[in-house]
Amino acid sequence: MSDLIVKAAVKDALSDHNVSADFYDALNEEVAELLEDAAERAEANDRKTVQPRDL
Repeated sequence: MSDLIVKAAVKDALSDHNVSADFYDALNEEVAELLEDAAERAEANDRKTVQPRDL
């Protein structure tokens, strides 16, 4: 799977903290799961368009 996050943006957002290398992988997995769940909810509601309420 491709990266869904931008490491530089994450690093900027957490500029007051150190970020371990494996944090990015874990965050990417969380985002992938969130997107998958949102897509499934949209499909369950007979929609192809994923909307904020699917989060």
